[in-house]
Amino acid sequence: MYYSGLVRNFVLTLSKRHVSSSSGLGCGSTMLVTPLPSQFNQSMFNNVVASNKLIANYLRLGDMDSALQVFDKMTVKSTVTWNSILAGYAKNLGNFEVVRQVFDKIPEPNSVSYNIMLACYLNNFGIHRARAYFDVMPVKDTASWNTMISGYAQIGLMGEARMMFLAMPEKNTVSWSAMVSGYVACGDLDSAVECFYAATVKSVITWTAMITGYMKFGRVESAEKLFQEMSQKTLVTWNAMIAGYVDNSRAEDGLKLLKTMLETGAKPNAVSLTSVLLGCSNLSALQLGRQVHQLVCKSPLSSDTTAGTSLVSMYSKCGELKDASKLFVQIQRKDLVSWNAMISGYAQHGAGEKALELFDAMKNDGMKPDWITFVAVFLACNHAGFVDLGVQYFDAMIRDYGIEARPEHYACMVDLLGRRGRLSEAKDLIKSMPFKPHPAIFGTLLGACRIHKNLDLAEFAAKNLLALDPSSATGYVQLANIYAAQNRWEHVARIRRSMKDNNVVKTPGYSWIEIKSVVHEFRSSDRLHPELVSIHKKLNELEKKMKMAGYIPDLEFALHDVEEELKEQLLLWHSEKLAIAFGHLKVPLGVPIRVFKNLRVCGDCHTAIKYISAIEGREIIVRDTTRFHHFKDGSCSCSDYW
Repeated sequence: MYYSGLVRNFVLTLSKRHVSSSSGLGCGSTMLVTPLPSQFNQSMFNNVVASNKLIANYLRLGDMDSALQVFDKMTVKSTVTWNSILAGYAKNLGNFEVVRQVFDKIPEPNSVSYNIMLACYLNNFGIHRARAYFDVMPVKDTASWNTMISGYAQIGLMGEARMMFLAMPEKNTVSWSAMVSGYVACGDLDSAVECFYAATVKSVITWTAMITGYMKFGRVESAEKLFQEMSQKTLVTWNAMIAGYVDNSRAEDGLKLLKTMLETGAKPNAVSLTSVLLGCSNLSALQLGRQVHQLVCKSPLSSDTTAGTSLVSMYSKCGELKDASKLFVQIQRKDLVSWNAMISGYAQHGAGEKALELFDAMKNDGMKPDWITFVAVFLACNHAGFVDLGVQYFDAMIRDYGIEARPEHYACMVDLLGRRGRLSEAKDLIKSMPFKPHPAIFGTLLGACRIHKNLDLAEFAAKNLLALDPSSATGYVQLANIYAAQNRWEHVARIRRSMKDNNVVKTPGYSWIEIKSVVHEFRSSDRLHPELVSIHKKLNELEKKMKMAGYIPDLEFALHDVEEELKEQLLLWHSEKLAIAFGHLKVPLGVPIRVFKNLRVCGDCHTAIKYISAIEGREIIVRDTTRFHHFKDGSCSCSDYW
């Protein structure tokens, strides 16, 4: 007890100084060490147990140099002593030669010593060098076999992992968990299930790995059954279930489980809340997100940076930029992810100038931008129409920050140039890329060609897109839309036949709106909503008012070869208009109408919503695949640049 207390006191009174060391390990260097307290006379270092505890404490604190000082003063060293120093060096990649020298000095290495070396081979040189060392190890225990099985599993070599697993003399819970996790990671759910139920011993890790597997493959009910059967659950288990619900578009169930978790006395961490908030963002479920926010405020995580950043992201993606901005200011210790989330939020909402001001503030705060930051910066320039400034930032990213341009950056730049009509420059940029263009690059160029009605370049973009991804509906649909806008219906028919022949299915467009925590979904010419009669009546009223105010339907966006009257009807029944009409019936005056769409809002709908916002005196917020549009008093936050 005396030595234990003395060690604790010693750790609490650390003070650093530089000394030159030439340790008996033969690894002389100038290093940062901690002078030993005066009460530690030499006789105390004769106590191996106390000295080992002291070394362990230093290593736990990451203070290798002070651990070595204690090691050098010890008159008697056990294999445990040597293993502690060996493990301390092995923690850092690139120390292999030092680790090997220490290992060679151990008078009587045991299985732990060999296992540390095995892990060092694996971490520094990969599985094949580790296997060669494993095969010549004079002593092996279960941990040795588990290291090899985990090594194979982590790189997807489950055949080799299975052979090792079957050959090992004795298996424990780590062995079974490694196999189940490995099968789940490589997508072999059947083998994971077989292994899980064959396991003679299971730990919480094994159960959690299987739950993760079921959720990964959409077998939510199977995951729920296992979860209920578990007698012991860790925070990781709860988080696996919550994240699984979110990944399977069941964020509300994730929130319910989070509440159950709190009721059982388990304390969620930032990962728990981040998972639920991600689900709220994906579903644009603002009311659900507000409930999570309340839970955060009542928990110790109210000052957690990760939780705060997740809330900023959720509010931004649900259309509440003001709330996101307020929360961002309240985050006391902002990290790079926090800054990126807020810059991206401003960019997505069309507040390009604010996004760039925040980018400057981030740099002034001493935070170095990463590649994700620049994606947000390019989006800000794109949505605000700052083309030349975007080009300057692109050059500065490479020149001043040493960040290599990624496909995401090039896609932003092609979009930036393309929207402004600088299509030739966008094409040249694609040709200058140092790697093979991603299909999305040509999809972006194709979208710009549609805006500016450049058929020749559109055919070039579509040809390259379909060559890279023959199953892409975007290439077919965008090109067909360009032909339709020019009334070249024979070409539209040819493309649609080609889609059918190649089994390419267009993603159906739909919009949704949340009313009293219930999400209502609409498709174009919807026939299923129970209140469709009232919705059509409201739409007809709005159409009359819009036409009186000067609205003329843009038939270019009615992509069917039918009479003009029917084209107008089809335009009126676009999914976003149906959702907005429903919002007028259900959302109280003074409260913004928030609509979300899985595709880009069409040009006619964009014009119509501007008229509706002015006629009805309502603020309407529409999020499509590229940005938020804030409609108010007859204008849009994008300034018709989207």
